[in-house]
Amino acid sequence: MAAAGAPRARRRARRGAPGRLLAGAQARAAEDWWWDRLAPSGSEYHLLQADSVLLVLPGPGPARARTQRRAARRTRRPPPAGPAAMPKPRVKPRPEPAPAPEQGPDAGWGDRIPLEVLVQIFGLLVAVHGPMPFLGRAARVCRRWHEAASQPALWHTITLSPPLIGRTAKGSAKAEKKLLASLEWLMPNRFSQLQKLTLIHWKSQVHPVLKLVSEFCPRLTFLKLSDCHGVSPDSLVMLARACQLHSLDLQHSMVESTAVVSFLEEAGPRMRKLWLTYSSQTTAILGALLPEPCPQVLRLLNLMWLPKPSGRGATLGPGFPSLEELCLASSTCNFVSDEVLGRLLHNSPKLRLLDLRGCARITPAGLRDLPCHDLEQLHLGLYGMSDRLTLAKEGSPLLTQKWYHTLRELDLSGQGFSDKDLEQALAAFSGTPAGSHPALRALNLRGTRVTPHTVSSVISSCPSLQYLNLESCRCLPRGLKRAYRGLEEVQWCLEQLLTSPLSPS
Repeated sequence: MAAAGAPRARRRARRGAPGRLLAGAQARAAEDWWWDRLAPSGSEYHLLQADSVLLVLPGPGPARARTQRRAARRTRRPPPAGPAAMPKPRVKPRPEPAPAPEQGPDAGWGDRIPLEVLVQIFGLLVAVHGPMPFLGRAARVCRRWHEAASQPALWHTITLSPPLIGRTAKGSAKAEKKLLASLEWLMPNRFSQLQKLTLIHWKSQVHPVLKLVSEFCPRLTFLKLSDCHGVSPDSLVMLARACQLHSLDLQHSMVESTAVVSFLEEAGPRMRKLWLTYSSQTTAILGALLPEPCPQVLRLLNLMWLPKPSGRGATLGPGFPSLEELCLASSTCNFVSDEVLGRLLHNSPKLRLLDLRGCARITPAGLRDLPCHDLEQLHLGLYGMSDRLTLAKEGSPLLTQKWYHTLRELDLSGQGFSDKDLEQALAAFSGTPAGSHPALRALNLRGTRVTPHTVSSVISSCPSLQYLNLESCRCLPRGLKRAYRGLEEVQWCLEQLLTSPLSPS
């Protein structure tokens, strides 16, 4: 009987197991309900349990404290026996979001910076990148930035160019009028301390713009007109009287010669820099510039100049004692001779740059007699003229022997000096004192009769040479007749000259 009753007891125990499991689950559910009542999910309370103490604490606490406690209790509970009790994958609890910080009024770091400091910071950026478009964008950040970006002291250099809308004259005029309407407000409110102004691509509204400048920009010192039409004498004279203008750049613009002369008659004594192109009244322009003080930079491109020959015993004028740069370059043959150059520069010892490209009547002997002894840039290139002119074959050593210690750029392109004459001229750069090197950095020998030996000698003697033009040099071998830019290319040319079997072609 005992043996027969044992299987029945085991069957009853198996039938009673689900009941016990259900009771255990209900007990755990009741316990979870109790914990949720003490510290509801999402409330500002959390639970902290020690050995025999349960605390309900206000405020933020450890993330998911109850979940960690429940997980620890479940790990201590032994799993039920049997094949049906398979371990279930444990799902990681989702972290509760951190409480959001209190939203209080924050003025931002931009409003804490003093206005004077902010203006100085903006000034550093304007000095590198210009006022536009930086100041326009900075003014939209906040009120403090708008106040700083509106300071007229930051708007000292401006370039104004109307948008190019199509190619019709009607569209361009409409765009200029739209920009002019904006300038009527900008000039008195932003440009009152304007010093440098550049106008580009103005075709019909130049006079109204210059009139606004004369009314509201008394500190203007530099004016550049590039590709501008309709510049009248009244406009320039108005600027000369109302502003402190001492630098005028009219290159690549259609400006009447009478307008330039009228302007110089008013502002000539204070002029420092002048750039002109295609002027037919050069004599009158130079006459207006002669009163003291004289300009430092004078660039007269493509002159139509027929200077009158000076008679015997004619006295020289005051000249230009402060002149540092003179450019008389021309794309066609002009009448600038040694006599004309001597009359211009007889009293210019401070000259640093002399650009005489296209002046085929200038000779090395005439340049040697100039009073300047520290010339740094000398441009004597002849471009497209050598075929119909009788060029000098000797005299280049007179140039280098006088200025070899200061010359940084030398342009002899298209000159007719012989190979021996060029060899003697460039050998002057090898005669520098021990421990010193020539300052030559750019050398243009395009179309000359320079030889490989002369080129290798000048490269070896001038370690600072960064530009060397050997295009169309008939005495050089094929493959080396090109322009070299940079120290590496120049040194490569030297290696080819020293290591390769060279033969002219």
